[in-house]
Parts: sequence; C-alpha cells; structure tokens
Amino acid sequence: METIWVRVDGLRVRCLTAGSRGAPALLLHGGGFDAAEFSYRHAIEPLSRLRPVLAFDWPGYGGSDAPDLRYDLAYYARFLERLLDSLGIERAALVGISMGGGAALSFALRSPGRVEKLVLVDSYGLGKEIPHGRIGYFLVHAPLAADLVYALLRRSRRLLRWGLRRIVHDPRVVSDELVEEARRLLNQHASGRAFRSFRRSEVGWGVLNTDLSPHLSELAIPTLLVHGEHDRVVPVEWVRRAHERLPDSELRVLQGCGHWPPRERPNEFNRMVARFLAR
Repeated sequence: METIWVRVDGLRVRCLTAGSRGAPALLLHGGGFDAAEFSYRHAIEPLSRLRPVLAFDWPGYGGSDAPDLRYDLAYYARFLERLLDSLGIERAALVGISMGGGAALSFALRSPGRVEKLVLVDSYGLGKEIPHGRIGYFLVHAPLAADLVYALLRRSRRLLRWGLRRIVHDPRVVSDELVEEARRLLNQHASGRAFRSFRRSEVGWGVLNTDLSPHLSELAIPTLLVHGEHDRVVPVEWVRRAHERLPDSELRVLQGCGHWPPRERPNEFNRMVARFLAR
C-alpha cells in the first residue's frame, strides 16, 4: 500500500493506493471522524488483488485539507467527480459506506457513464426519516452541542469506547487498538468540523434533506447492497426497500453486524465485494 497526494481544486487530498491492473475501485469512507484507513484498513490489500484500489480521505477528514465551508451530499458528489478528473480516471467501481455510500449513489445518478459498479454499505441517502425524530434535529442544530460531544470524546476513553460500540454489534470488536486509532483521528486539527457542517446541512425539520430513493429505478448500474442487520444508524428497512427499486441489485444483510461491516466483519465483507467486482 502506498500513500499519494492529489491536488483537487487547490485542496491536498491523501490517497492510499494498491494494485496495478484493471479498472480501478475507489473506496469512500463515512462521516463522523472517519478516514480511508480507519474504515478500509482490512479491505485495501485483499481487494487490490483483483484490481487497483484507491481509498482517499474526504476534505475535512484524515490527512486531507479541511477547508471551512458548507458540506453536504451534493458537495461530496461534485468533489468525487473532480477527484476522478484529477486522477485521469474515466470510469471506476465505487464502494461507499454510510455518508460515502450516499456520495457514491448521488454521483452515480448524476454521471452513470463513469460508474462501472456500485457497492453501497449501510448507505446514507436511501430514506428521509431522522433517527430519534425531532429530538435528533435539536441535537444536531443546538448551538455548541456537537462541539461538546467531540470534546468529551477526546477526553474520555470510556465514552469513546461506548461511542464505537454503538456502531458495531459485537462489542469485542472495539479493542484497545481500535480506541487508540479513533483517538488519533479525533485529535487531528479540525476533526469533526466537516461532519458537524454536513449534519446541519442534511438534517431538516422532521426529515432528512437528501433522499435519493425515489430515483433508484433510474439506475441501471450493477449494485451490491451490504447492510448490517443490527445497524443503529441507518435502518435496515431502507436497504430492503432500495433493493426492490434498483433494477440490477444484490442484497446482503449481515447477521450479527452493525453499521461498520468493513471493520466488524472484514473477511466476509471482502469476500462479498471481491466476488461482486469480479462478476
């Protein structure tokens, strides 16, 4: 695995690459304080045996630049297009988890000719219901509430461990090493700022502002839907409904798994994705 740096509209973007032959696969991480290596640490090398793999940090995350701007799903879809242009990639397979899945889906609906295959993992963008209803709205938009949460996570390993256990089903996955990985990301400059902006942009009064599910019937791209049965973040009902609407889709619901299949069930996740990409 090699680290490279790419310039996209003046921003310095950190990318992890591996593999050399065939059409590339881009791995798109999620929100919060995620990063390419945090979600895809165990997927990059196995998938690179099939084709070139590129996993990058979104602007505002990991090692990439963190401009102070308004982030929303449309911004990330536009950024993905410019990243592909900067890399000279005409067409690629996209693998996106959570927020990254929503960005991949949004881009595929805008530019279907540039997407060979699509893998949506516990993806955002497939429904409009807000977790916890209007209480969720107040938690997102209340002044300083999100800043306080991030400050507490930085200070308390116990609270951070609890938070990580909320996104997996098996608490044993949250090892001391995983907690330390998360602490390093949380302690980076501007950590969490991009996700706070994203949530404020996307969470409206009573509904999420982006719901791409009405447009799924327009998408003819082969799509693999992977979802943890016990996801507390994105309801599994969203992906079952999406599977019914997508013309060319496969659905894999992982038993005993939460919102983070690439880290909670890496071997099974890699086999599913590799089989689909090789199809």
